[in-house]
Amino acid sequence: FVPQADEVAQLAVRAQHIRRWTVPRSNYPLGKPGYFAWRTGLYRFHADTAGELMHRAGYDEATIARVKAAVGKQDIKSNADTQVLEDVSSLVFIEHYMLGFAGQHADYSEEKWLGIIRKTWKKMSPAAQVFATTGGIHLPEALVPLILKAISDA
Repeated sequence: FVPQADEVAQLAVRAQHIRRWTVPRSNYPLGKPGYFAWRTGLYRFHADTAGELMHRAGYDEATIARVKAAVGKQDIKSNADTQVLEDVSSLVFIEHYMLGFAGQHADYSEEKWLGIIRKTWKKMSPAAQVFATTGGIHLPEALVPLILKAISDA
């Protein structure tokens, strides 16, 4: 998506789920508040883990801070590093995981799916949105009508 991305953006994208398996969702309460606490905790965990590894590898503090801010999802829309990470995450989800997620949640209503797609779309930059809809990724064929419906008013 961003072939000219600098090292900070590349490190952030690679570190966004670092050691995620060590923080299972089951460690948090059920429901939306528990889910959001888990996600927020993961942002901090991933950022701190990446920062520690970068420190050990000899990166300077400014570079570490930039990666930690991006991985910690700070200032989406105004932090270019964070936005690149969010764009890549959203594009990967749409292309590779959305269809499987849909299969696991066949009970979701169309309105719920439209909301999920719209939330994902809203997090993406205009460049990523164009990339997604002009062949930069392969949209999951079975979901194309729903995706197009969701983004038609976005």
